[in-house]
Amino acid sequence: MPLLENRYRTADTGLLLLRLGLGVMFVLHGYPKLMGGPEKWLTLGQEMQHLGIAFAPKVWGFMAAVTETIGGQLLVLGLFFRWACVALLFTMVVAAVSHLAQGEGFGDYSHAVESGIVFLGLTFIGPGKFSIDQTLFPPRRRLF
Repeated sequence: MPLLENRYRTADTGLLLLRLGLGVMFVLHGYPKLMGGPEKWLTLGQEMQHLGIAFAPKVWGFMAAVTETIGGQLLVLGLFFRWACVALLFTMVVAAVSHLAQGEGFGDYSHAVESGIVFLGLTFIGPGKFSIDQTLFPPRRRLF
């Protein structure tokens, strides 16, 4: 069983690397949108119309930019990890639907779909032991 034990020992390192890489990329992707101001937020928020939501586009755009920027930081830290993954998953669903609604090809929407799948999986897996969540909210011991 040493091979199996080694696999579980390295899983947390793999999650850390995944969190760091994905988190930094989303911070770099979201920060320019956040700093773009109301004009950029309006453009981003108008994508919600593809889901039938046409009110408050600046608010939706701002929320998307914050989700990508702050959500990326939360991924890196492993803090409120599952909440960040769910928010980023929703943002990726909107992005994928927007690309599809505009008739764009696979190359245009594939990044959003791939990222969404990763965030869905990470929501179930959790941040791993090298995270702030693990320190603040340690798993409860089960009696049975």
